[in-house]
Amino acid sequence: MKSGQGIVGGVTSPTAPVATTGYPWPIETTRLANGLRVVVSEDRTAPVVCVNLWYDVGSRHEPPGQTGFAHLFEHLMFEGSQHVKKTEHMKLVQGNGGSLNATTNPDRTNYFESMPSEHLELALWLEADRMGGLVPALTQETLDNQREVVKNERRQRYDNVPYGDAWLRLLPLLYPEGHPYHHSTIGSMEDLNGAALDTFKAFHQQYYAPNNCVLTVAGDASPAEVFALAEKYFGVIDPVADIPPAPAGHLAGPATSAVRETVTAAVPAPRLYLSHRTFPFGTAGYDAITVLATVLGSGRGSRLYQRLADGKRIAQPDYIGSYGVDLAHAPAPLIITATAKDGVPVEQLEQGLVEVVQSLVDEPVTDDELNRAKALLTTSWWRQVSTVGGRADTLGRYTTQFGDPATAGYRLPAWQAVTADDVTEAATRTLQPDSRVTLTYLPEEEKA
Repeated sequence: MKSGQGIVGGVTSPTAPVATTGYPWPIETTRLANGLRVVVSEDRTAPVVCVNLWYDVGSRHEPPGQTGFAHLFEHLMFEGSQHVKKTEHMKLVQGNGGSLNATTNPDRTNYFESMPSEHLELALWLEADRMGGLVPALTQETLDNQREVVKNERRQRYDNVPYGDAWLRLLPLLYPEGHPYHHSTIGSMEDLNGAALDTFKAFHQQYYAPNNCVLTVAGDASPAEVFALAEKYFGVIDPVADIPPAPAGHLAGPATSAVRETVTAAVPAPRLYLSHRTFPFGTAGYDAITVLATVLGSGRGSRLYQRLADGKRIAQPDYIGSYGVDLAHAPAPLIITATAKDGVPVEQLEQGLVEVVQSLVDEPVTDDELNRAKALLTTSWWRQVSTVGGRADTLGRYTTQFGDPATAGYRLPAWQAVTADDVTEAATRTLQPDSRVTLTYLPEEEKA
């Protein structure tokens, strides 16, 4: 594979080499005078492009009293801008054969459209207009409407769903008060209700700036075309000076005391969540945790399934697993979960779950387990980057979080390089009982 040419500050230079096993498409970059980073990965296979913007603002950036703001703006950014009326953004994209969406997490907010490549310019114009022109169009009515939408989303996704608030409960148990990951992206309804329109406008003007954004285009477009259009539509937007950094996420090692919480709720069966802080996403330690989580809880061949669902038959096979939450700015959590079969006491389930977790310290991962985990991760990675949408999002992520889109090419080789000893070392360091968070759900009738 030939590496692409990167344009940085107007000077052409080679990009960092990209591992052919991880990302075998060209990558070219530029930075506009206003600070906007532009990444292009050309692929002429099909006449489709994806336009993806990563804003370096998520719930970890929210100051006290403004929790939930980043997520609310995920909604507000579709409610019209200076030259695009309410609902027209969606109509223009979908009416021209495209699809679109947005997501928010603790580390960032992203917006994206996949379009026939003939409509690339339309997509870029739409995104530029809401980057630079949302505040003039933001009204009290729009704000109030979207606050109600967020409230309904909270009810539907968290409050009125069995086990739905597990993530909301785990975060404050895992991260201390004042830590940027202590609260969830859905935020506090009190904060959302209490903030005035001008407060929301100030939040947008502070973070939704070209120098706080990565624009990535993947698919049927040349770098020269994208760079010219980016300059045309985004180059006129002024940068923002002194964007406040997120609070520091440093933690002095693993937790030193176990934490437990028991919830009695309208749930169909007892369920357990065990969680540990591990390593930040993007580090060698977290690569080992990713493999560990796959060995432990991915599919029928995993230790959890083999020992608790097939072996002891104390866990429901469809509700068992483990996964890491890919957070990059503090030790990221590993979450392990199992739901009891009918008639199984939660104490028995917890004992079995703890035994399987401890086995990762006491019983080295076998070659079969390691190879299976790496095969699953390889499949998952290529599924992610097989579409222009997945590719654009991946490059946007690695540019935002690690400063260079080419580092995306190293993730898959890093997983493939993890050894059984690496997994044991990661388990020994992070899965100790005295650093564990245990969240237990009990059905209401069990309380009686």
